[in-house]
Amino acid sequence: MGLSITVGLLDDLDRHDPEGVAHHARELDLLAEALQAEGIAWREPAPAGTGRAACAGGFPYSHLHHLRRAFVLHRRGAAVTPAATTDPEQYDLDCGEVEEEALMFSSHLLCHSDCAGYYVPADFADPLFLPADAPVAGGGIVGSTSGLLAELRRLAPAIGIDPDDPAEPARDDPYEAETFAWHLLHRACRESLATGRAIVFH
Repeated sequence: MGLSITVGLLDDLDRHDPEGVAHHARELDLLAEALQAEGIAWREPAPAGTGRAACAGGFPYSHLHHLRRAFVLHRRGAAVTPAATTDPEQYDLDCGEVEEEALMFSSHLLCHSDCAGYYVPADFADPLFLPADAPVAGGGIVGSTSGLLAELRRLAPAIGIDPDDPAEPARDDPYEAETFAWHLLHRACRESLATGRAIVFH
């Protein structure tokens, strides 16, 4: 199992799964209503009729954890080492730092469910924590697409990526897991901002 990431989920379901379209359209409407209550104006555009998502892909949950670890090490000014070659004991210590940093509630990459929820193309400085009774997937934590993109671009050089010319990772790249997750999230952010559609974790 792993994490699926889609921009344009309704388009992806429109041709093949009418019941799925209705369900997810309602979920996205509930998200829009909850955001409106917080003063954020956004709504998922209607399906464009293409029959395919603007961006879709996925990776093992561990790839996201490795990317978050790299982000925290870089943010704290520590050396960023590949998860694949890091001593397991040190990796566990690094994960403790990820948990500490997440409790600052300031990172769109860190403060988000691993397996469900949304990033929306609206600007807000910190991740949004909706009220506990808000019927929004991912525990009601919503990220900003532009906020996530900015964090990814700041991290990029530390894992060997030029953010202005992000070539796909080589298979022998020691940061293969981190860069695979980075590239998919980066593409999703760009498509989300270009189309006005949410990034959906599912």
